[in-house]
Amino acid sequence: MALNIVQKIDNNAKIRNILISVFNKEGLSDFIPGLLAHNPEVKIYSTGGTYKFLQELLNEKAAKHLFSISEYTGQPEMQGGLVKTLDFKIYLGLLSETYNEAHKADLLRTGARAFDMVIVNLYPFGDVIQKEGITAEDARTHIDIGGPCMIRASAKNFLRVAVVTDKNDYPEILKKLETGEGSLSLETRFKLAQKAFIHTAEYDKAIAGYLSKRSYEEINSYYIFQ
Repeated sequence: MALNIVQKIDNNAKIRNILISVFNKEGLSDFIPGLLAHNPEVKIYSTGGTYKFLQELLNEKAAKHLFSISEYTGQPEMQGGLVKTLDFKIYLGLLSETYNEAHKADLLRTGARAFDMVIVNLYPFGDVIQKEGITAEDARTHIDIGGPCMIRASAKNFLRVAVVTDKNDYPEILKKLETGEGSLSLETRFKLAQKAFIHTAEYDKAIAGYLSKRSYEEINSYYIFQ
């Protein structure tokens, strides 16, 4: 199969459709209204606790701007939130390219949105394993799956998508949107992608480091076999 090589892109990408799923919601109370101020037509797609947080934050504006991922994909979340965003429509919206006619046809066929910004931060695995009394099962349940997948997909497609993984970047992004009239440049998207891949690499390193220090005997002793 031939690689999908891209040459034609836009330097400035308008932020219209946003996908957001965050564990740490600090800073969103300013960032989300700021995004709407730069583009009053912005649509936000969100999951679980983030969706509920944004409902309260946006209040009467939620009906126009906020949509649940389950509503968007047509699939309810798996019990415990184990599967929320691992869906074809999500990744079509993350990986599709602006000037690819086949991708446009796929978006139209499925009713999918091309996401312009992804705001994701992960379950705090590194913090959890530092707590006293944490079991291997406690650690295992804090391994984020959907978050790293979304980060990697959107960072790969920095040609069109801005991926935001650090709450400390929120103010600077709003400044860029102000000067860019609601758009972010390729330079900004590329720098965010660089940061995103460092973030997922460090996250995976923390998991690998933790598991490498566990013994099979420790794991075996925790569970009840049926």
